[in-house]
Amino acid sequence: QVQLVESGGGLVQAGGSLRLSCAASGRIWFINLMGWYRQAPGKQRELVASITRGGITEYADSVKGRFTISRDNALNTVYLQMNSLKPEDTAVYYCNIRTAQDYWGQGTQVTVSS
Repeated sequence: QVQLVESGGGLVQAGGSLRLSCAASGRIWFINLMGWYRQAPGKQRELVASITRGGITEYADSVKGRFTISRDNALNTVYLQMNSLKPEDTAVYYCNIRTAQDYWGQGTQVTVSS
């Protein structure tokens, strides 16, 4: 069994910052890819950012320069630092890890008010 526990979501004004965390526990031997996705009402889930075990990152164009993904391999934890938040960043954010299969967190709500 693998569990992902997310934290850090909430309500923030436009221009503000939030930091999301996702800790993985359970039967985990090796996590290759860790990432964050988001899903806004009426829209498809989309990749926000991902990071390989070696630290190679990828970002959606809409968040480049504002969001930073990082990970702590010893803690099996991935972070998403979100700065200069915009109302269009409002969504449920999901943590994802890829080992032999994909695992998903329960989601954390991020709401940015204008």
